[in-house]
Amino acid sequence: MVDIKGLMTKHREALLYVICGGFTTLLTWLSYAGFVWLGIDINISNILSWTCGILFAFVVNKWIVFNKRSLERTVVVREFTSFLGSRIFTGIIAFVLFPVLVAFGLGGDLYGIEGGFAKIIVMVIEIALNWVFSKYYVFKQKSDNPAS
Repeated sequence: MVDIKGLMTKHREALLYVICGGFTTLLTWLSYAGFVWLGIDINISNILSWTCGILFAFVVNKWIVFNKRSLERTVVVREFTSFLGSRIFTGIIAFVLFPVLVAFGLGGDLYGIEGGFAKIIVMVIEIALNWVFSKYYVFKQKSDNPAS
């Protein structure tokens, strides 16, 4: 029999990342759709929705996923700077990849949202890269101990 509790304990961080990532993705998608429906250009909508997702993701990743509860200013600034830097890096990849995918014909409507298919492809790639950066760079185990 599969030990569900054991699996959840063993993979707690990854499961929380997926759940919080789902909420971040939902927020990013809904904000993208809202910006597009407001008549904002799809590339600008992409940037704005990414920004909404970044702010939300920092809070839930720090507090819920990686259980980093320090509110010490230097720790939070370092974490946020590292988080933002890594997200800017993956954001650059997304900003470059999104119009490329659209240009190659993958920018079709998805549920009436222009560029929706390309947006989903880009988001999947970003999620994978963001996990690696958050786990091994931004919120690594020694991050709460400035003396380390």
